Amino acid sequence: MPTLDPTIHHAPVKLPEDPGGVTEPHDILAAEEFPMPAVRPWETSVAPVRSEPAHVPIVAALTACLLVLVVRRYRHRHRRQRARRSAA
Repeated sequence: MPTLDPTIHHAPVKLPEDPGGVTEPHDILAAEEFPMPAVRPWETSVAPVRSEPAHVPIVAALTACLLVLVVRRYRHRHRRQRARRSAA
């Protein structure tokens, strides 16, 4: 079983004084000079927040319509080109 090393001597811990001059314990990492802004409390008449904005389904539907139109136009052009090649 290991034992204590007699050559290592720890001095008592001496903490430096607080540069702010506060003697009681306090949170030194708190941003006392830059506090968080106050937030208005929620009102009971406010509707709950939706998981997605209202415009997302509209944008998705418009994107799908645009995609269908682009694919149809692409197919139409290629069919005309094939028809011209086969006729020539």
